[in-house]
Amino acid sequence: MAKTDKNPGGDAKPKGDAKPKPDAKAKTGATKSAAGGKGKQGAEAQPEQAADPKARPRSGGVKARLHEHYRKNVIAALNKDFGYKNPMAVPKLEKVSINIGLGEASGNSKLMDGAVNELGAIAGQKPVVTKAKKSIAAFKLREGMSIGCMVTLRGERMYEFLDRLMNVALPRVRDFRGVSPKSFDGRGNYTLGLRDQLIFPEIDYNKVDKVKGMNISITTTAKTDAEGLALLRHMGMPFRQ
Repeated sequence: MAKTDKNPGGDAKPKGDAKPKPDAKAKTGATKSAAGGKGKQGAEAQPEQAADPKARPRSGGVKARLHEHYRKNVIAALNKDFGYKNPMAVPKLEKVSINIGLGEASGNSKLMDGAVNELGAIAGQKPVVTKAKKSIAAFKLREGMSIGCMVTLRGERMYEFLDRLMNVALPRVRDFRGVSPKSFDGRGNYTLGLRDQLIFPEIDYNKVDKVKGMNISITTTAKTDAEGLALLRHMGMPFRQ
């Protein structure tokens, strides 16, 4: 017989844990029903969540202003100038490369850190440190030594950088009269040299330790210099008259 403890009222109370355990299947079913689970209510709740008017629609991203200008205006202007029969033959921008060379960084590593940070702020992308391919004793240069940094821009970042370069940075150059139209390489690619990085509004003058020049190379799909010149001119590059 099970031992019982009698309370003052005389009722018998079983000793030990005699509470009934909840059914595992019933608990699992209740959890699935409350969470939506695989039931009919859960399947009907998904379309309501997807149709939420506050939900942000998925898209391919906002196009840069200069990219939209190329699609709406530049393509038609180039077709009028050269009469392309195939739409794929119309020249377009392929990439933009920005390079900063620092030969004196071999003796002062802080210059390289400043150049990397400044180029990253200008381009909006982390630069790559370039290293020497061979040793030159006359310049106290050893193979593998960091001598500069560079970054390559494509897509929307390329268009955004060119927009800031042509409309914001270049007009801030003192006595600016336009860039030279003779800096093409014979295959429609253009290279531009800048003496200092202070013309970009992203650079804080108080944090600059040394004035650094840079080379900007614009690679296009144009086959001739005339086509490359027309492309950049229609894009808004301020060429010298």
